[in-house]
Amino acid sequence: MSTNQSDFHAGYVALIGRPNAGKSTLLNRLVGEKIAAVSNKPQTTRFKILGIVTRPDGQIVLVDTPGVHKPGYELNRRMMAAVHDALLSVDLVCVIRDASVSTGNGDRFVLDLVKQSEKPALLLLNKSDKLKEKSKLLPLLEWYQAQHEWQAIIPVSALKGDQLDQLLSEMIHALPESEPIFADDELTDQPLRAIVAEIVREKILESTGEELPYVTAVVTEKWEEVRADFTRIYCTIIVERESQKKIIIGHGAQQLKQVGIRARHEIEKLLGHRCHLELFVKVEADWRERDHLLDEMGIRS
Repeated sequence: MSTNQSDFHAGYVALIGRPNAGKSTLLNRLVGEKIAAVSNKPQTTRFKILGIVTRPDGQIVLVDTPGVHKPGYELNRRMMAAVHDALLSVDLVCVIRDASVSTGNGDRFVLDLVKQSEKPALLLLNKSDKLKEKSKLLPLLEWYQAQHEWQAIIPVSALKGDQLDQLLSEMIHALPESEPIFADDELTDQPLRAIVAEIVREKILESTGEELPYVTAVVTEKWEEVRADFTRIYCTIIVERESQKKIIIGHGAQQLKQVGIRARHEIEKLLGHRCHLELFVKVEADWRERDHLLDEMGIRS
């Protein structure tokens, strides 16, 4: 896309917040396509994902980051490095705060990161739809106003889409005048293989509930374009122990079959045609500490 408009704005916006604040839901909603895995469990996003929103007056390149948390494994250290890297390289920081929960040390830590970045910042009080009385937002709003000078504070609902037009306008207004960074038909920097792997991982998180801790990864191993309207996809699900493999496969392989069916339906919507999805489960002890496996998954150091 090219433009001669002097008032066209474009730039990078980091979405940061605690785990489960709603960053990936917001990204998908603003972009209009599912490009990031969404779950009600923390640490769903593991690496930076770009989502691109192009409007007549500007282009916003959203940088979805992992939830801010205390790093333990090498996986978590890489996730937090992605957060710090995003803060260094963006034009605007957008803090997503779950307005339905009380303020904790994690929120203060996120606030400190924003202050240290010295970047212009927006504060989004997300999940406002969960509050029956909107007046309950006032103490939270007043506390954040006293802590930092924000470009704007906007109550939103990423799930319902409330106030998102105002949010996009605020983002564009805060970005520098610039030519577009990406073509206007681009929505993300993620290859289809990566998006497909994330869809499979999301369905695993949904179907295993609290049974399975965060020890699951998915890699798209093989991609065959059989015909213009049919694709064969082979994904490997990686866990750390045999007992976890049994949970994912389930009795008579029913759990794995259901994950495959639900993932395939979503992948077919994404591709716009039929596909065959083959899932394999492999045990890799301590994969969260193994550099070559994390590299293969796109979780770079």
